[in-house]
Amino acid sequence: MTLPSVPALLDRLAAVTRAHLDEASTPPTLVGLHTGGVWVAQALAERLGLDGPIGTLDIGFWRDDFDRQGLPATRRSTELPFEIEGAHVLLIDDVVMSGRTIRAAMNELFDFGRPERITLAALIDLPGRELPIQPDLVGERLTLPMGQRVKLNGPDPLSLSLKES
Repeated sequence: MTLPSVPALLDRLAAVTRAHLDEASTPPTLVGLHTGGVWVAQALAERLGLDGPIGTLDIGFWRDDFDRQGLPATRRSTELPFEIEGAHVLLIDDVVMSGRTIRAAMNELFDFGRPERITLAALIDLPGRELPIQPDLVGERLTLPMGQRVKLNGPDPLSLSLKES
């Protein structure tokens, strides 16, 4: 399978995000999930001409498989340099598949306040939902053969690779 180019995916995601933001009543605060979601958030902000701060989430302690996986090998910082209470949060991840990472991210966000709205953007949407969580804005929806996953490599340049799960 040939994977799409990341710049083309980012252009598509930026286009659907721009259309969404044109309809939104309040400007969003961008929050990327470590690590790939942060890279996508930075590239998306650049394409959209947004110069505000970008928040970052490390959801390691909010995962529901924490008891099976143990402590995360690397701990990155959660940084939300803006108020979450009442904000329109544009939550950004690189790949959405099961929905469990996004559930963990929303749990962590609510520890900082109650957003007015959360819009989920993903570079790639894959089948395999375990929770009823769907991205609102997507660069591309892909279907992969059983046992394969997509990984975003980066930060510079951003590229996609297939991995066996």
